[in-house]
Amino acid sequence: MASWLRVYCLVILAVSVSAYADSAPFDLAGPTLEVKVIHAGKMLPISEVPNLSVGDQLSIKADLPDGQSAHYLMVAAFLRGATNPPPHNWFYASQTWNHKDSAGLRITVPKGAQQVLVFLAPETNGDFKAIVDAVRGQPGAFVRASQDLNQATLDRSRLKVYLAAIRSIGQTDPEQLTTASPLLARSLAIKFNPECLQKIPELQASCLMQGRDSLILNDGHSTSIVEALSSASVVDLAQQISSTRQADYGYYSPYISSAVDIAHIMDAFRTAQYQYIPALASEQNDQLSLELNAPPSFHNPKSVLVIALPAVEAPQLPPLHPVDPKEVYCAEKTELVLPAEGAPLAFATGYAHDMVLRLKGKNGKIVDLPVKADAEKGGFIANTAGLSPSNFGDVLDGSLHGYWGFEAYNGPEFRLENARPQHWQLSDDDQQALIAGRDDVVHLETENAACVDSILLKKPTGETVKADWKSTGPNQVAVTIPLKKVKPGTLKLLVKQYGSKEPDTVQLQSFAQAGHLDSFTLHAGDLTGVLKGSQLDAVKELTLNGISFKPAPLTDVDNDEELTLAAADIKAVAGLMEGANSKAKVALKDGRELNLDVTVASPRPKVTLIGKSVQSSASSGLENIQLADQDELPQGAQLTFSIHAQIPAAFSGEEKVDVSTVHGAYLTTLTPASGLTLADSQVALATLNTSKAFAGSASGPLRFRIVEQRIAGDWQPLATLVRLPVFNNLKCPDAPDQPCNLTGTNLFLIDAIANDAHFDHSTQVPEGFPGYTLSVPHPIDGQLYVKLHDDPSVVNSVAFPQEALAPLPIATPAAASAAPAILSKPATQSSNPSTIVAQPSSPPLTTSGPASAAATTTMTTTKGLVTTASPLASPSTPVNP
Repeated sequence: MASWLRVYCLVILAVSVSAYADSAPFDLAGPTLEVKVIHAGKMLPISEVPNLSVGDQLSIKADLPDGQSAHYLMVAAFLRGATNPPPHNWFYASQTWNHKDSAGLRITVPKGAQQVLVFLAPETNGDFKAIVDAVRGQPGAFVRASQDLNQATLDRSRLKVYLAAIRSIGQTDPEQLTTASPLLARSLAIKFNPECLQKIPELQASCLMQGRDSLILNDGHSTSIVEALSSASVVDLAQQISSTRQADYGYYSPYISSAVDIAHIMDAFRTAQYQYIPALASEQNDQLSLELNAPPSFHNPKSVLVIALPAVEAPQLPPLHPVDPKEVYCAEKTELVLPAEGAPLAFATGYAHDMVLRLKGKNGKIVDLPVKADAEKGGFIANTAGLSPSNFGDVLDGSLHGYWGFEAYNGPEFRLENARPQHWQLSDDDQQALIAGRDDVVHLETENAACVDSILLKKPTGETVKADWKSTGPNQVAVTIPLKKVKPGTLKLLVKQYGSKEPDTVQLQSFAQAGHLDSFTLHAGDLTGVLKGSQLDAVKELTLNGISFKPAPLTDVDNDEELTLAAADIKAVAGLMEGANSKAKVALKDGRELNLDVTVASPRPKVTLIGKSVQSSASSGLENIQLADQDELPQGAQLTFSIHAQIPAAFSGEEKVDVSTVHGAYLTTLTPASGLTLADSQVALATLNTSKAFAGSASGPLRFRIVEQRIAGDWQPLATLVRLPVFNNLKCPDAPDQPCNLTGTNLFLIDAIANDAHFDHSTQVPEGFPGYTLSVPHPIDGQLYVKLHDDPSVVNSVAFPQEALAPLPIATPAAASAAPAILSKPATQSSNPSTIVAQPSSPPLTTSGPASAAATTTMTTTKGLVTTASPLASPSTPVNP
């Protein structure tokens, strides 16, 4: 049984799909019927009647051309269910060719009737009896045919309105398809393909009309009107299968499956005398224009046209509702559109008629404004030209009223407002949103934004341009400001309302393109934080929890700008706890304010310096000079310093120590694997070998900081790195008031040299001095004083015992002419750019012969005597850089 059912279903599916694929469209024009309905003494054309009631009087007339050669017998039949054949007296016939029947049929809906069918059969013997016998013999099939024809007619009416509107707009104004097509689809419950609007305007209409039959979405209201009933299981199975995706009907209207069912049902009545073909009716006033999907035959079997009239049932009022129940509309708008949806037949048929918008005036007087359903506009249109605002309050409540067929209809309500001067202002998020050089969207807010008619932008030059806008709520409109050719400055928006003579003016300020703010990092307990982003030179101030942070000099790090901001209120900053979340306001210099989310980070690691010691090396130069300041660290020496953990209270073993020159030109990092040793969990010793850590050019103040988990602590002063000159020989004359010759290397590392600590008698060494000999004051008690180039604020001493001072050789004229310049005053440039000439305080001293190959100079420091032997260059050799 199960296998038989599967095979049967597949057969039915194949038949359904084949019937859909092969069924011809209803595009053959047939005859026309004139139908009017009288209900309770009121007459309406058939186009305004969605349903019939018991006792309604029907006037049915075939409107055939005068030259009609084929004689049609018109038969009207009432049905009363699938299992209850109608009585003979429920069938009525009219010979359309007979002048006695020129008025057609005048019939009354009998009690118990549920459907009405009209047949147009070619004249033949026994024609009336054949139709009566067919209907009475299979009433259920004709009941189903009536339901399907009604469903197909209603759905087709929606499709025809949609296609006609799309075709018309596409031919007259293709640009309007972008706006109109979504509204048409919403009003008529038509499947809408938004991708069609991405095509060029000329191709949009054809795209929107593709797959016409599958465009119709299922509409519960239409289905309830036809009240689809059937007791035939085979037909039910075909109907169910036709609604599957495999049959390509999916979630769409029963229109397609109805057409398939009709074809099967009509084929079942085929006899040698008659074949039955369905006719869909297009309603226009009292005219039913029939459309056929097959050409009628006047040879046996002759074609009988089958037309369904509205079902006999209780009225099914349309479930119309506002698209947005909270929307407010302007009562003074001349062509007022009230958007509504939920009942496609209200837009596709004439069932909803004599519709009005009912308003209540101040004195209680009711005012009805005629309205018309317009699917292209997406709602009902009311003409308010004759409406006097003075007769109403500022706020009006309106509602739709009219008739659905013969039944009074009370529809949805709408809130309306009259225009009045408004105080417009930018939304808080848009106060600084306008950037000159590009179009921007801002939101204007007011008490009542329903009556906006137009918005213009007034430039500083006085020129006005149109600004596009749309309503985004009862109190707000979104405005696109055209700023592509506008410079930063003050602007005005002119907001014109319906019924107002003068526009409302809104002041705006456009700005230059601002940078972006990435983050503000502030660690608990710090007075300074780091703001990251771009164009930070425009930042004036950052305020966090009422605490002001002002900028420090701007720096650039790895192409990402960073700005250090410092707070002055130490007590207030101390109250910022770790993990606190706040919104900071960043004030720019042009008046804008930007918001930035800030989370206070954990305190940065902190250590204290316990002590330090220096171990000199042979290359440090300490054999010659005694450093007077313990913070001075000779280049080439090794520095060991100890630190104590503060925050956190103990070391984790993963810390690092950065040591850097003050401007960051040179930096080295000490790690547990290289240079950093933990004495215990709270104390660590760091060893810095300056000759390995820094290049020979490094000098000046050194600083250090602790780094833990990539978070660095504050920089702390460590020492001053100094480079030392090397003194080889000091030769002096016997006279104590005569200067001496000092020879050595790296003499440019001397700032000044004197024989007294106050530097009353000194020699200033020119910047970048390249020579090897200096003229220096005669030592007093063998003592000289030197200020180093790398730390000129400290006076260091060099001691030379008198007995160790070598005498100067006697100068000869030849030697004098080639002697080097001995410096005692600031140098001036000679005509020879390779020689520096000084202004000496005494005549230059020269030597007449080469110096001893192994002259010995004895120098004293506070640590004791040091004897150094070194070869000296001939003092008569010119000093060249």
